[in-house]
Amino acid sequence: MRLSKFISITRIEFIVTWQCGGKCKHCQSGNEINQPSSHSHVLMDYATEAIYKLSTAYEVESVMTFGGEPLYYPEVTAAIHEAATKCSIKTRQIITNGYFTNNPEKSSAVANSLADSGVNSLLLSVDALHQEHIPLEPVRQFARNIVEAEIPGAILYPAWVVDRQHRNPYNTKTKEILEQFADIAIDVGCNDNVIYPSGHAAKFLRDYYGKTELNLSESCISVPYSELLTDIKTISIVPNGDVMVCGFVIGNIYREDIIDVVTRYNPYENDAMRAILRNGIAGLVEYAEAQGVTIDTAEYCNTCDVCHAIVKQLK
Repeated sequence: MRLSKFISITRIEFIVTWQCGGKCKHCQSGNEINQPSSHSHVLMDYATEAIYKLSTAYEVESVMTFGGEPLYYPEVTAAIHEAATKCSIKTRQIITNGYFTNNPEKSSAVANSLADSGVNSLLLSVDALHQEHIPLEPVRQFARNIVEAEIPGAILYPAWVVDRQHRNPYNTKTKEILEQFADIAIDVGCNDNVIYPSGHAAKFLRDYYGKTELNLSESCISVPYSELLTDIKTISIVPNGDVMVCGFVIGNIYREDIIDVVTRYNPYENDAMRAILRNGIAGLVEYAEAQGVTIDTAEYCNTCDVCHAIVKQLK
């Protein structure tokens, strides 16, 4: 079923909370982490209702929870995955750094609640960048707990700077950290979790990636994890209820029905989106300047960050 010709949802992402115990140098959401917000977490009932309605209207294949640290609010996270399970959504995935408590009993209880909710893909972020600020032992404890809870698809999911083979202090340290999980029966994910120089990574790790010449005329799909604004497959819902398409807010599940939000979606009716569709990011830059918003594109490693920076100021 397609309510708008520009959107056909196969994946729903929930940023459960912006709160986190880490201060990771590669965080894609770094500017939002631990900032004051009208809501500390996504509201459970609204989130689950959105899943039920969207899975009726679309062939949703994946629901993901992340953050921030989603397990700061394990009841909310488990409820989201339970709803996805009841809707027969194939992939129920969580990304977590594993540090939400120092209490082994709570750690075990949360792991069991995730298993009961139907989580079938758990990516446990363990690497040098996370462990700069996150203690390792509670994460090891949680790794043991998720193995005991028999959560399918649970893996260690280290992030690599440039690529796994690149020689740099972060990758060296990551390999040392992974050795400390050798006594736990959990697999290490494949080597595809390579840090893209965006968000905090563009600021703190830029030297490892070399200078990038931006092509402001390129389309959105030239950037990893991006989609064409005229063919949206993924929406994200953030703690304050905003429904996001890339960096654009297209509605709010606390104030309106999610079906109404996606039905009315038309990128050609949004001035900034229309500028991108016509002339790429160069068109957005030109449009922003006409609105009195000017940024130095040389400060950015990719056009996606340029777009997000402009859209944030246009708000």
